[in-house]
Amino acid sequence: MTDFLKQAKELFPYTQTLRRDFHMHPELGFREIRTGGIVAKELEALGLEVTKGVGKTGVVGFLEGAKPGPTLLLRFDMDALPINEDTGAEYTSTNAGVMHACGHDGHTSIGLTVAKILNAHKNELAGNIKFCFQPSEEGNNGEEVGGAEMMMRDGVLENPKVDMTLSLHLWNEKPLGWVHVAKGPVMAGAEQFKIKLIGKGGHGAIPNLTVDPLVAAAQIVSAAQSIVSRNVGPLETAVVSFTIINGGTAFNVIPQEATLEGTIRTFDPTVRLTVIKRFEEIVRGVGEAMGCKVEMQVKQLTPALINAEQVTEKVQETARRILPAANHDNNPYLTMGAEDMAYMQEKVNGCYFFIGSNNSEKHLDYGHHHPKFDFDEQAMINGVALMASAAADILK
Repeated sequence: MTDFLKQAKELFPYTQTLRRDFHMHPELGFREIRTGGIVAKELEALGLEVTKGVGKTGVVGFLEGAKPGPTLLLRFDMDALPINEDTGAEYTSTNAGVMHACGHDGHTSIGLTVAKILNAHKNELAGNIKFCFQPSEEGNNGEEVGGAEMMMRDGVLENPKVDMTLSLHLWNEKPLGWVHVAKGPVMAGAEQFKIKLIGKGGHGAIPNLTVDPLVAAAQIVSAAQSIVSRNVGPLETAVVSFTIINGGTAFNVIPQEATLEGTIRTFDPTVRLTVIKRFEEIVRGVGEAMGCKVEMQVKQLTPALINAEQVTEKVQETARRILPAANHDNNPYLTMGAEDMAYMQEKVNGCYFFIGSNNSEKHLDYGHHHPKFDFDEQAMINGVALMASAAADILK
């Protein structure tokens, strides 16, 4: 049996060079022109059939195995975040205000290394592989939908029809050597809400002649905290977070309007419906009771990310074999963070796994989306080895 861990170690200089180049030249979602160009060039150099412009800036490489079999999609996200980097690394971002603060530079580099490895072993594969390099995982970036949905609209799951998916995330909440492959829900579904409270403005010294939207906003924030504590079961999970409140222009003026924004996170579809229903009832009820007109929008960003049982069992077996010394974690409900790969996994059975990447001794332990975020690049070896091995095992 081929030792893909050994090959991942041998190809590490290639992976690292790519990662540092991507890190120095980060691009926001749906603007991954340079990144996508490099990806396409590397895939074309392997002789793969390459399709550009899938989902605006996405790239797909198609590898046909020597024997017939299912089609497996391997997905790697490419986009960066609008953050000013503060790592001080020698490969720090050269694009002011844009940074790879979530590890997608590593994911893209892992994907290209996996493509190189599996292409060299295509005669051993019974089936096909779509190497899917996705834009804009970090939100819609001005478009109607995000990267996964945009690629799906362009037919990434068709021609040939995708039967299974694999995807991964370098995970800086856990140390190098930790590997998470779990059945069932692993990341939460996310909603974004926007609320406008329209009152009656006036002088701050004469509040009785006003309808104060700021007081209504404060009451709504407070009342909404009861949803998780009183409407969601103690053994179930949900989050309701208000993250933006705006209103007012002067110290002595009660404003006409106030706006609130935030997010709702859930795993279970029934819990989701309960939370949204109660949220809308509380926001409208409290706002109107305080005399305000209420305008509200609750928009789904992603469903919960749920790993299919059979595919995940195969990846778990592969992980234990290829990375025997790792700390293997098979517990579901990993994080309330969201991921748009959930849209693909709603349509096709898949497994999304996590690779521990922090190293506190090297001070590489800042969280995702932090200006000092960076990871131990050795984690990419584990990512390459497990992704290549899992794909080969599924298509053997």
